[in-house]
Amino acid sequence: MKNSILLLFTIIACFSSDLHAQQTKINSGNKQYDSYAYVDAIKTYEKVAAKGYKSEDMFKKLGNAYYFNSDFQNAAKWYGELFAMNPNPEPEYYFRYAQSLKSAGDIAKANKLLEEFNAVSKNDSRGKLYREDLNYLDQIKANSGRYQIEDAGINSQYSDYGSFVYNNKVYFASARDTGNFVQRKHKWTGEYFTNIYNADLNPATGTASKVNKFKSAINTKFHEASPVFTKDGKTVYFTRNNYIDGKKGKDESRVTLIKLYKAELGKDGKWTNIAEFPFNSNNYSTAHPALSPDEKTLYFASDMPGSFGESDLYKVTINSNGGFGPPQNLGNKINTEGKETYPYLTSENEIYFSSDGHPGLGGLDVFVANIDNNGKVSNIQNVGADVNSPKDDFAYIIDTETRRGFFTSNKDGGQGSDDIYRFLETRRLKCIQQLYGIISDAETGLALPGAKVTLYDDQMNLKNSAVADGSGLYNFDVECGKTYFVRAEKPEFATKEVNITIDKTSGKTNLPIALEKSTCKVTVGDDLGKCFGIKMIYFDLDKSNIRTEAALDLEKILAVLNDNPSMKLDIRSHTDSRASHQYNEALSDRRAKSTIQWLIKNGIAPNRLTGKGYGETELVNKCADGVPCTEAEHQANRRSEFIITAL
Repeated sequence: MKNSILLLFTIIACFSSDLHAQQTKINSGNKQYDSYAYVDAIKTYEKVAAKGYKSEDMFKKLGNAYYFNSDFQNAAKWYGELFAMNPNPEPEYYFRYAQSLKSAGDIAKANKLLEEFNAVSKNDSRGKLYREDLNYLDQIKANSGRYQIEDAGINSQYSDYGSFVYNNKVYFASARDTGNFVQRKHKWTGEYFTNIYNADLNPATGTASKVNKFKSAINTKFHEASPVFTKDGKTVYFTRNNYIDGKKGKDESRVTLIKLYKAELGKDGKWTNIAEFPFNSNNYSTAHPALSPDEKTLYFASDMPGSFGESDLYKVTINSNGGFGPPQNLGNKINTEGKETYPYLTSENEIYFSSDGHPGLGGLDVFVANIDNNGKVSNIQNVGADVNSPKDDFAYIIDTETRRGFFTSNKDGGQGSDDIYRFLETRRLKCIQQLYGIISDAETGLALPGAKVTLYDDQMNLKNSAVADGSGLYNFDVECGKTYFVRAEKPEFATKEVNITIDKTSGKTNLPIALEKSTCKVTVGDDLGKCFGIKMIYFDLDKSNIRTEAALDLEKILAVLNDNPSMKLDIRSHTDSRASHQYNEALSDRRAKSTIQWLIKNGIAPNRLTGKGYGETELVNKCADGVPCTEAEHQANRRSEFIITAL
């Protein structure tokens, strides 16, 4: 009995000692993790896990450490352990586990997790984007098969990433400088710090050779990447760790983040006046600059306050004196709660960028969107599975004339952790459909050859026009996902307009249009508007600017005036009795004159048009001041008339 008790104490003591040792290692791993030494943290945590230790916090950090290093296969393993312990962790882990599973090839389980993520995350845009586009894989498939892709010929066994082409050289970042035995490694990735390199480029083929380290004060003992040169070669913008003039900056947790810098080319050919951007901070990162084609705007990625996610895309105005305006977030149309990074602008009003927040194949995918002069983003599309993979794909650049370019990926089959690939785009991404149909007589069903068919976009801008062939057939090439108006006209038939929204994938859309016989015969004194069923010209409330709906009807009046050059019109605008007599008369008069000005602006001679506003003086029913009336009765008094005064 005595020996049994002694043995029990010995076992308890050993067990306690083992627990203490495990906790010591966990504490060490936590310290490494908190200082972003993910490679060391992984080693420490996995040693403890191998001995059977289980902890929800440790599984989260193990998954994250692999996730932040884009090792999604191992991230999926440890997130799986996390969900086995706790099926309902914080919403972010649903998303990260789903992304990791995509990269591991388990698309079905990943999509199930994204469904659950959307349910638990409430207002997270990443879940909404998935829910709104459940067939995103079909879109990616439709956008694939458009590239010839090859190794860029400049890669090493280390990380090589990001590229910019200037003066027949391709510039990129590389961790290949192993230096001597004191060369430092980055604890986040376990690789050496990156410097900027360049290689001679054959512009005809896109092949690169003769890799050289960029000999400049721009390169330091810390990270440099993402150089962007101005067209005159006198200024370069780039990313670097928070390090300048031999001094290293740190945030409140004593971590050195990354910042944007610029340098100027001196007369001696050396880069000088290296300075950080005024909106940089020790407490957030700014990185990966890109210039607009006119070089008046600089785009970049940052997690500065006001960001939607881990990193957002921003822009700043470059002032004429070389200074900068305030940073502007590109908005939640493009930015998500995830990571948006590596912007690239083209002369075709496009912005390429990488994101793990928009639906993709896993990790970072490359996307493209239209961007107007005001920075408004629209029509975001995944560029397809040629470039994108289940891993991280980013830093896409393209020459819009040759359609050659480069991107970076850590996809399987590369030489290092990240590799640069060159490509030739063989087919443009823009999704085109054929919109077609037969113009026919609504009464007989017979085709109407020679009918005029006009195509407008959703803002009523003229896009194309055609004449129906001998079979009454018309066709237009249109863009996928957009809304169009199609107008069909034929003498002795009433003009008809139909709107349609094109599917998001390539193919054909059939839109037949049946026209009714025109029974309207007009003479002097008649209201031309009644021929087209125009009861009123629509204006915004209490305003006199022409609305889109009004423009559609005025186009019909315009067509008749053009077909009848001797016709003259008196345009009369009326209101109901609600509001004062004086106000109604002034408002209706402004509206009549606005209608006249629209017709004049579109080519009608001023001497063919007269007009006046009559306010509430010519009501068509009993609805005068103080008389109870229905909305429909008031509506009858709000009308526009186009009285023919000469033919």
